[in-house]
Amino acid sequence: MFEEKRVPDRQVRAVQTETTVRVYLACSPAVADAALEKQAFERGGTVQLTPSFRLAAYGSENGRKPGHERVLAVDLTRDGFEQALREHVEWVPERDLDHTALNFQAIQLGGELVDEWIAAVTDVTPVMRDIAGLLATDQLHLAVKLVPYEPPYPLDAKA
Repeated sequence: MFEEKRVPDRQVRAVQTETTVRVYLACSPAVADAALEKQAFERGGTVQLTPSFRLAAYGSENGRKPGHERVLAVDLTRDGFEQALREHVEWVPERDLDHTALNFQAIQLGGELVDEWIAAVTDVTPVMRDIAGLLATDQLHLAVKLVPYEPPYPLDAKA
């Protein structure tokens, strides 16, 4: 009897290297500009992060939601990402490019971004808006090519 291979009910997928893991933060233009300039964030605020590009697109309405008009990719050190996983984790339905809920869950992280964790901050808003524009003109085949590759991130049993 053959066994169907399927995505686990809960899975962390992220752009990653040997030393970093990428998360996304939707924010106002003022916060984005300051973070890009300093490659850091103002202290004292709790932020909502996700390693899922599609979930960030959904949460920011492709960078059109008031107060979330910009989406930043924040490359965290692996140690920083692991620490963020211990802070506050929420499992929510993963989304496809049309923002439809999928049958497995992705992760959102809440907490404070620590400067020492941040390896790089880049603006991915233009890519998100390009994808939205392609979807609006029924060019899914081109839109999917712009979505970052996010392989599974290994979780320990506690997550």
